[in-house]
Amino acid sequence: MSSLDPDQRHTLIDALGDAQRIGMLGPGDLGPAVDQAVALARLIPENAASFVDLGSGGGLPGLVVAVARPELSGLLVDRRGKRVDLLVRLIGRLGLTGRVQAVEADVIDLPRRYPGATWSVATSRGFGSPAYTAQHAAPLLAPGGHLLVTEPPGSAGERWNSPEVRQFGLALVAVADGIAVLTRS
Repeated sequence: MSSLDPDQRHTLIDALGDAQRIGMLGPGDLGPAVDQAVALARLIPENAASFVDLGSGGGLPGLVVAVARPELSGLLVDRRGKRVDLLVRLIGRLGLTGRVQAVEADVIDLPRRYPGATWSVATSRGFGSPAYTAQHAAPLLAPGGHLLVTEPPGSAGERWNSPEVRQFGLALVAVADGIAVLTRS
């Protein structure tokens, strides 16, 4: 089961605070964002082995998922070198080196960069529209893999139940704790 002890939560909030101070995360209390990322980690199936975080930015939800789910290997992807540099430092600081990697890449290039590679789960927080996210997440997922996306406040996830998303082989399964859960057929 994915959860954080108080020390892990404090350490994550402190690390993510570095990203916030340099403008890679929005202002405000990071506690609720960490709690939502932990809720996302809980929705990852127990048999999952890996995750890819799309548009990792300042580390949400990717770093939280990596700490909350130590059995998973992870790839944090962002196209901005400064963000990736920070993610690499935070991965080291959080003791995730060897299990979690940050790469500077456009998500579109991942199938070419990692030919044949797929992940059990793709995660996203504010990556793009549902159709755009589905288009770029689907090729990265193993058959039966899951896309987990944090939803805006008040959303019931209906935006994921569309022909534009389904055309990429993804189907909305549920929305739980503000997170849309989709499965690749």
